[in-house]
Amino acid sequence: MLSYSDLSHEEVMEKASKALALGADFMLLGPRSTMLRSNKKVVAVTATKTGAGKSTVSRYVVKLLRQLGLKPVVVRHPMPYGVLEKQVVQRFGSLEDLELHGCTVEEREEFEPHLRMGTVVYAGVDYGEIVRRAGEEADVIVWDGGNNDFPFIVPDLHITVVDATRPASQFKTYPGEVNLLMADVVVVNKADKAERRQLEELSQAVQSLNPRAELVYTASQLVVEKTESLRGRRVCVVEDGPTVTHGGLSVGAAYTAAVSAGAAVVDPKPYAVGAIKQAYLEYPHIGPVVPAIGYTASQLRDLEETLRKVECDVIVSSSPADLTHIIQVEKPVHRVWFEAVETGGRSLLDILRASGFYR
Repeated sequence: MLSYSDLSHEEVMEKASKALALGADFMLLGPRSTMLRSNKKVVAVTATKTGAGKSTVSRYVVKLLRQLGLKPVVVRHPMPYGVLEKQVVQRFGSLEDLELHGCTVEEREEFEPHLRMGTVVYAGVDYGEIVRRAGEEADVIVWDGGNNDFPFIVPDLHITVVDATRPASQFKTYPGEVNLLMADVVVVNKADKAERRQLEELSQAVQSLNPRAELVYTASQLVVEKTESLRGRRVCVVEDGPTVTHGGLSVGAAYTAAVSAGAAVVDPKPYAVGAIKQAYLEYPHIGPVVPAIGYTASQLRDLEETLRKVECDVIVSSSPADLTHIIQVEKPVHRVWFEAVETGGRSLLDILRASGFYR
């Protein structure tokens, strides 16, 4: 049974061929076998590929649901990096809970932005119990999926995010194409970064695969802390790990922000140690940026040592987690993040209201 995401269709069948050649069955479990039902209405936000901007859109959906007078609670895709017996049901109501549960950088990156908005987040491994408990305190559940996996909960409205800056080949991924085919709404994110011709071709590709889906266009508006102080300074760029590793992007928001602000980006690769150095070998497409990798204590130490060794004045980080709460780098850190802004199509607020999401 394959339980992995962000693979091309070719990679999936290569793995299937090896399994079949050894005499084993090869299985792909579908939504009917893996989705649970909730007694509360559910909005699911998924993507065709890591780095499309799903988390940005998820936060935007939470804001819209609040405008409609509802209390949303986020249920996150499981991230079982620790002791599973201690991760049966995890409830995050404050930033302090991240310390309580000993979260990794990757978990912090997904939970922290929601918590800063005052949104309760559930995660863990027992999704029957998680859905039950989340439903007890929510008017509506927002499924904020991981990578490009399809939801674990049956959605009343399924939103799939596609990346306007990538070609239609992003749809030929597993299970990203499943999300696209199931979607009620397709959000074409980063529409402000694409040329008109690219948008038209991407829209046509979406509609040819899923003609019933409604298209909404959004821009990823860049927000930078203290951008005026970056001009002419030597900057080390830190990007969200999954975006520049299996997400396939060479750089991300922090690099864009640093260059736009007139900073001199320092290539961190000569200073890399341990897991960071290994990441550059495994993902040679990564540009002059540090992937924020921290699944284990040793990886965090490698991240900390790498950032300490880089000869720079400032660190610009697009990791959604505040690195200053996790590691000691002894350099000022300027944070960068995206906010979703609608630029075209029917408004998501109207779509939510028409789908019965209002008090």
